[in-house]
Amino acid sequence: MNYRKLFRVKPGSRLKLGKLDPGSTDDHMTERSAERLVGKLGLELSRLQYTMYSEGKRSLLICLQGLDGAGKDGTISHVLASMNPMGAHAHAFKVPSREEASHDFLWRVEKAVPARGEVAIFNRSHYEDVLVTRVHNLVPKPVWKARYGFIRDFEERLVASGTTILKFYLHISPDEQLRRFKQRLEDPARQWKISESDYTEREFWGDYLEAYEDAIARTSTEDAPWYVIPSNKKWFRNLAVARIVVDTMKSLDMQMPAPAVDLRRIARQYHQAERRAGPTVSASRSRRR
Repeated sequence: MNYRKLFRVKPGSRLKLGKLDPGSTDDHMTERSAERLVGKLGLELSRLQYTMYSEGKRSLLICLQGLDGAGKDGTISHVLASMNPMGAHAHAFKVPSREEASHDFLWRVEKAVPARGEVAIFNRSHYEDVLVTRVHNLVPKPVWKARYGFIRDFEERLVASGTTILKFYLHISPDEQLRRFKQRLEDPARQWKISESDYTEREFWGDYLEAYEDAIARTSTEDAPWYVIPSNKKWFRNLAVARIVVDTMKSLDMQMPAPAVDLRRIARQYHQAERRAGPTVSASRSRRR
């Protein structure tokens, strides 16, 4: 199944998140087979990221958005952890600090975008400034409404400089969110993630869906698309995101760079050094065998 086509939000289209089934999966896939495939895709992702890092010509920005409990952390740990930290970094955008709040809303985001050869993963992103600020009336409507255009311009500039952008909305149901909150309460390893806002924010569920629908409709473009991923089933969420990221990176047709030195000359130097070393090198080789 072509997940890039299936879950992509076409530019200019409107969607109603309430009408999309967050529990849907690929009918031809089981949890066990999906987990095996995610493992294989992880190896492929590692190879592609190494090629991107070595080529040094382009970068990848992955934005993960979703309501509390949607699985942003889980997606990073299960799907994207196979990437080498040398050329990848994750950044979580929490409540702006005093310094961040004193600048334009994109200021803190600009500092975290990937350089050429890098992959950056945003756990929440610049979209918080047309979501939380809108739902809780933190800024006047003309202010947050104007930000859609600023975001499109910002992403267009990144694309022009060689950055590929993938934006994922992890779609869960209210019941599934509540079930995951219960797991946090019962699991000591997850209790640190609990906050009172987990429950108070549920009162604004409809407002958040409306804010997401507008943000996605206004900013899903050909070069910076949104993907709405059914995420009630964690195994399917992981599979869909991994498949889309891998297929997108493969479409970039990246190439390993040519050697910067004369390999034949280097090889001659190596063989000369090997001959001068004499029996020591040969004995070492025999022991390794």
